[in-house]
Formats: sequence, C-alpha cells, structure tokens
Amino acid sequence: MRIAMIGTGYVGLVSGACFADFGHQVTCVDKDGDKIASLHRGEIPIFEPGLDALVAANVKSKRLDFTTDLSGPVADADAVFIAVGTPSRRGDGHADLSYVYAAAREIAKALSGFTVVVTKSTVPVGTGDEVERLIREANPKADVVIASNPEFLREGAAIRDFKFPDRIVVGTSDERARKVLGDIYRPLSLNQAPLMFTERRTAELIKYAANAFLATKITFINEIADLSEKVGADVQEVARGIGLDNRIGSKFLHAGPGFGGSCFPKDTRALVKIAQDYDVQLRIVEAVLTVNDHRKRAMARKVANAAGGTLRGKTVAVLGLTFKPDTDDMREAPSIPLVTGLLDMGAKVRAHDPVGMEQARKELPDIDYFDDPYACLKGADAMVVATEWVQYRTLDLARLKQEMAHPVVVDLRNIYRPEDMAAHGFTYESVGRPHLPRT
Repeated sequence: MRIAMIGTGYVGLVSGACFADFGHQVTCVDKDGDKIASLHRGEIPIFEPGLDALVAANVKSKRLDFTTDLSGPVADADAVFIAVGTPSRRGDGHADLSYVYAAAREIAKALSGFTVVVTKSTVPVGTGDEVERLIREANPKADVVIASNPEFLREGAAIRDFKFPDRIVVGTSDERARKVLGDIYRPLSLNQAPLMFTERRTAELIKYAANAFLATKITFINEIADLSEKVGADVQEVARGIGLDNRIGSKFLHAGPGFGGSCFPKDTRALVKIAQDYDVQLRIVEAVLTVNDHRKRAMARKVANAAGGTLRGKTVAVLGLTFKPDTDDMREAPSIPLVTGLLDMGAKVRAHDPVGMEQARKELPDIDYFDDPYACLKGADAMVVATEWVQYRTLDLARLKQEMAHPVVVDLRNIYRPEDMAAHGFTYESVGRPHLPRT
C-alpha cells in the first residue's frame, strides 16, 4: 500500500516508520524544511528508543521517504494519514484544530482516485465530519472516505506499542475504507492484534475516554498516597493490593508528582470542553484536572518541608526533568511547576537529565544544568528525584552523601528503599510511604 503521512512529529514519524517496516511505501510530509532536511541526513528530531535505527533501515530499503511537497505523495496514496499537532488552544482548553483543517484543505486539492483520509491526530468528536466537509467543499469530485484511527502510543515504548498493540481502533462504516485499513494493518494479524471497527465519532471519543481514564487512575493513587502518609501506610503495597484485582489492574497505579506529557493534560482538558459544548458536565474528569494541577504545585512545598521548612539561599539538585523516562518530552512535565516553585521559594536550582536538557532549557532557562548527576549534586542542600530514569536507581548512595552539603533526598518517584536511605544516614522523603528514622 502507498501511504502519505502528513506531519513528522511524534505520532507521524513513529507511525510512518512502522508502516514502512510493515512493507508499505510511506512518504512523510512536513512543512518544516529544516526538519525534512535533518531527516534526510538521518537526524531524528525526537528521542524515542529504536526510532533512529528503524528510520535508517527503511530509508535504506527505499520504503520511507521525506518531503515538504504534499501534492505528489497524496495523489499517489491509497491512504493519507493526518498526524499533525492538536495542542490545547490558548485561553480556553479546546483542542486547536487549525493544523488539522489546514492539512485537510491542502490534501483535498491533491487527491486523485479513491483515497482514504485518516485522522490519526487526537481530535474532538465530530472533527472527522468537519474534515469531510472541508475536503468535499474544496474538491467536490473527490472519491474519498474520511476515517478515524486514533493512536495509543506510549512515549518511550512507541515502536513496541505500534507493532504489538492492545487494539487498533478504526472509525468508518465504509466497506472500501475498511478494506484499505484492514490491508494496511494486515501484517499485525500474526500478533493477533484486535482490529476494532466502529463509527467515526465513536473512535474519536474512544481516544479521549482512554486517556481520561488513565489520568484518573494516576490521580486516584496520588490521593491515596497522601492518605497513606498521614495514616502510616505504604502506598506501593496498597497499589499492589488493589492492582492484583483483575478488574482494576496494576498499570498507572504508581504514586508520584502528577501526570504530564503531550496527551493526558491536553486531552482531559479537551474532553471537558467537548462535554460542556454538549451541555454535559464530567465532574470526575474535572476533579482529576484540578487535583493534578494542585499536586504539581505542592511538590515544591514537600521539598521545603524536608529541607527544614525553608529553601531561601539553599541549593536544590533536581534529577530528571522530562515528564517520564526514555523521552526528551518536556510538555507539561511535573518538573516545570516543581522547579518554578523552588525558585519562588528562594532556592538556587541545578538539574540533570539524561536526554532532556536541551528541551528543558527552553522551559526552565534560569537554572544551572550539569552533564553528570554527581556534579549536579556536589554541594547541594537537597536532592529531588523528579523523573525515574533507570540511571538514578543505581547511583552510589555513599558517594551521594559525601558529595552533598546536607543529606536530604526527596524521592518523588519512590525509586529508593526507605531502609537503604536510612542506613546511609539520609533524611529521606518519598511519596505515600512511612517515614523511617536515620540510623
């Protein structure tokens, strides 16, 4: 099959490379000439484990190409995927669909022969209807079907998620479109991936509902963590105890500083706005957003309390800046309000992240960055673990204590064992676990 992928961001580039790896002929299109030039040089604009090798292999096999010219790839394509950004619209929280609609208008002019145009971007319910209207308005004679195929990729595990998916959701009632998309995903049949066909609007809502539910699980266990600290319980054991119930499941029950990233915050906000447009109030989802925002701001106060009640004039070393490990994504990362809060309290902040510091400098320009975690910690009055990179789990605790001015560790990801920290003489605060005295 011949595929045109409009957009070379996270979703577009991963999806395009994986489709090419399935054996399809894929052309990824982007208006950013510098990005396309970089891709031609083999430079990947995002950090995703394994993506550079996957792109290189399929470019070498001539199944994957990149261009700024949309017309040729769209005219030749059996399917055109719209994978452009849908950020939160400034001011009201609605998804900004301007990039989607601009792509639809441009696609319409280039269509030739029967084509399935697929929205892969996360879009509000009814977006497919508007994409169809725009395309038919611009090209009334086009033989085209508009379908929805939302992505469910986790940053840091996107290639595996694409090739071994829990489900593939396709929103279309057109038999020709079902066949095209069935053929595109046919290589996954050996993995017995469940291909779910449904109506277009239902597919659009499935994506938002899934993200909102996962965000709810995270927020729920974070509130249980707060209660655990007050009553002397261990939230990790609580999570395991409830997660063993197969009606609940163990995933997304890890207490921490709140959720961030490119999907959960903007998608939960957009879902609330969609509901309000239809005069429906999603009280649970609204509460999830409120609790998550408050939690992120509260983390700086947690650090201050661990450091004796004040941070004025103290140096705080933050380990991990990206919203999760194995990505350089800083979008809505909990580290941003954490660091901002620390600065507001008068702290001098220094930071380390294995891959995210280039992106972090754009969000947090007023702190010092270090390429080595031990250098970052040298002379610090407190250390904060904000992202659970595996590198931080194996730090030499004896050396940490020697390097730091004061042995205060605030572990917002629970990567250390309280008894180990106590044995090394640290003042140790984690999330939702009992406090142990230093030995």
